Amino acid sequence: MRIALIEDNQSLAKGIAYQLRDAGHSVDLIHHGDDADLFLKQEDGDLVILDINLPGKSGLELLSELRDRNDPRPVILLTARSETQDRVVGLDAGADDYLVKPFEMEELAARIRALGRRKGTAPVQTIEIGPLKLDLGALQLTENGRTLDFPRRELALLAALAQAHGRTVSKGSLLDQLYGAGSETDDKVIEVYVSRLRKRLSPYGVNIVVQRGLGYSLDTAKA
Repeated sequence: MRIALIEDNQSLAKGIAYQLRDAGHSVDLIHHGDDADLFLKQEDGDLVILDINLPGKSGLELLSELRDRNDPRPVILLTARSETQDRVVGLDAGADDYLVKPFEMEELAARIRALGRRKGTAPVQTIEIGPLKLDLGALQLTENGRTLDFPRRELALLAALAQAHGRTVSKGSLLDQLYGAGSETDDKVIEVYVSRLRKRLSPYGVNIVVQRGLGYSLDTAKA
């Protein structure tokens, strides 16, 4: 999932982001309410984890405006407040779930999985890549019904390239899609993943074309 994590406590946010990325999610890390407002208006995603107490726009303001735009993304609120009334206000504003700090990462992970299953009722989107089929929802690659054992990061990279439908995707864009905006990951990691993925795809007649200085694109016409 692509998750927007909006939390002004930077050490806490980095700790959460690290564990979510380790679980295979892409995390966009934002620390200020005004920056979050701009991000949510411009970027898509699968889930928002939102602190209530933020500099600039508060989490509740961001949530209300998100729902006023009919944005359906699930939202989990994070706050140090534990009073029932605060939970009621957040849920009435359109939050899907609520966690009071401090919390265990296992609980946050379980709630993310629950919201992911709820979203999973939507039709499965599949992209054909030469002889292969990529299920974008499950991040599962198959050939003639046989599941191929590719690492999830490489499948996420393949999904980003496949959804570009032959267009060139920049290294920076791929880095954002795999790790989220705000990640401190070196963009050279994309080169490593591309190299590994090209070797795995070669037997199926699928190639990743390198456009030097521009980025990468998929080509199913040659190995």
